[in-house]
Amino acid sequence: MSFGLFSSSFKHCLLSRPDVNPSNLKLDNGSRVAVIGGGPAGSFFSYFLLDMAQRVNIDVQVDIYEPRDFSHTAPQGCNMCGGIISESLVQLLAVEGINLPATVVQRGIDSYMLHMSVGSVRIGTPLHEKRIAAVHRGAGPRDIKEVKWKSLDGYLQWLASDKGAHLVCDRVDHFDWKDGRPQIKTRGGLVQEYDLLAVAVGVNSGLLKIFRDSVSGYEPPRVTKTYICEYHLGQETIEKYMGSSMHVFLLSIPRLEFAAIIPKGDYVTVCLLGDDIDGPLIKSFLESPEVRRCFPPDLPLDPPSCHCLPHINVTGATQPFADRIVFIGDSGVTRLYKDGIGAAYRTAKAAASTAIFQGISAENFRQYYWPACKRIAIDNRIGKIIFAYTGVMQKLRHDLRGILRMVSKEQMKDGCNPRMSMALWDLFTGSAPYREILLRMLNPVFVGRFIWNVVVGSLPIKRGRRP
Repeated sequence: MSFGLFSSSFKHCLLSRPDVNPSNLKLDNGSRVAVIGGGPAGSFFSYFLLDMAQRVNIDVQVDIYEPRDFSHTAPQGCNMCGGIISESLVQLLAVEGINLPATVVQRGIDSYMLHMSVGSVRIGTPLHEKRIAAVHRGAGPRDIKEVKWKSLDGYLQWLASDKGAHLVCDRVDHFDWKDGRPQIKTRGGLVQEYDLLAVAVGVNSGLLKIFRDSVSGYEPPRVTKTYICEYHLGQETIEKYMGSSMHVFLLSIPRLEFAAIIPKGDYVTVCLLGDDIDGPLIKSFLESPEVRRCFPPDLPLDPPSCHCLPHINVTGATQPFADRIVFIGDSGVTRLYKDGIGAAYRTAKAAASTAIFQGISAENFRQYYWPACKRIAIDNRIGKIIFAYTGVMQKLRHDLRGILRMVSKEQMKDGCNPRMSMALWDLFTGSAPYREILLRMLNPVFVGRFIWNVVVGSLPIKRGRRP
């Protein structure tokens, strides 16, 4: 045996010992990495880990464990998500060399229709250059008539596989430690040990409870219930009633934080976000006149065959890392109500960069991965303040009229600074941090214009003149 081979083997043996200094934990040639979850977070992590490893000439093996087949329709290929990709993420992916193909993007969204009890207004793409993408995470809804588009999750999984990741179509249902290394067992009976484990399962998975009991310091995110359903309308009907706009609702319905209708191919996706969505809340929303006007008058809005009540994060996880293990995407932290795919991209890339360039100990993840999670978590706290404020405004017709008037004026004037329009656009799409949105809303010019529009919008309307 050569000295170099002996040295490498000796180092590998040392790292397998649980009493070795954790700061020495590194990925090396031949290291094995498991990724539990083949959604965006897991696929992004695998893609970036392999890409970065190739840059520094490290040969690592990556296995992605994902039981679902995203080429199937719901529920087999469903990932329970609204399926909106913000324009900021589209641009970031383009910089990475990842361009979403036309076969994945069902519709490009170029505007928002904001519906309130005092009226509706269209918000065009700020600066006429931003667009967002509407996608299906699987092959489509349960009752899809014809598969015309491909799955976003399937496409990202293909990118990871093209980099060299190996897809294991089996469900992980057990986790343990063996000689200081993570060991997993699948439902099919496969038992494997790894040098690093990346957990990228959603908060609807029962697997997180196992990690809470087995990984010191880890506590899964707190969640709330939401509602997602798919209505089949056909492209002609969608074009007639909704066009290429995402329809957003600020309605005074208790416990409803945010609601949207997203056109996608032959379907529209209805998403309700708030505090434990239930049947009465769903019924109140669907029967509101603002929602009924968005659909054909003869269309029954009973729950369609494809609907679900998944959980979503309202907080991040406590300490989403340990020696040789890291939690990414929803199992770690995600954006509050918005841009979950963007948060998956950011946390996955930060975790992969830490693992390749810094190490895989808890201390490495604390120094180099945790700051990215904390930025999202802190920003989410600001988001809660903004949503609390918008919740109050939804009950104040004077404030709603002020918003309506301010946005309407901005949309009619080319070249002006559309302060309210851009704030609402970024709030709805998740294209900007909540902190940035709040700072814009606190700008004296913004506040002055808003107050002026509230006052003017509250004045009696004179006959023959526009409000």
